[in-house]
Amino acid sequence: MAKKNGNMLGSWAFLIGVILAILLGLFGALSQTMTVILVLIGLVVGLLNIGDDEVEPFLISGAVLIIASAFGQQVVDSVPVLQRILAALLVVFVPATVIVALKNVFNLARR
Repeated sequence: MAKKNGNMLGSWAFLIGVILAILLGLFGALSQTMTVILVLIGLVVGLLNIGDDEVEPFLISGAVLIIASAFGQQVVDSVPVLQRILAALLVVFVPATVIVALKNVFNLARR
């Protein structure tokens, strides 16, 4: 995780997003308000937390996490808690991964 210029907001957003997603999955369904909050956290993570040297590993890990979470929800139908955790993680990581991918495409286009 990039911490350039002392910017810890992205690091904290990442940590809070993952913990919040797990807690929401454990203790209840995602409300519309919590979904918006998790999406905003994901956007902050994507915008502030990934340095140029971390783009490729983040995109690979993010893609794997998104695919595993999406398909994993179907596999764990009988365990609603796990299904909710995976859904909440998707809400955080999809926007973060999309933002990092878009930033990477723009960086490639500038070369």
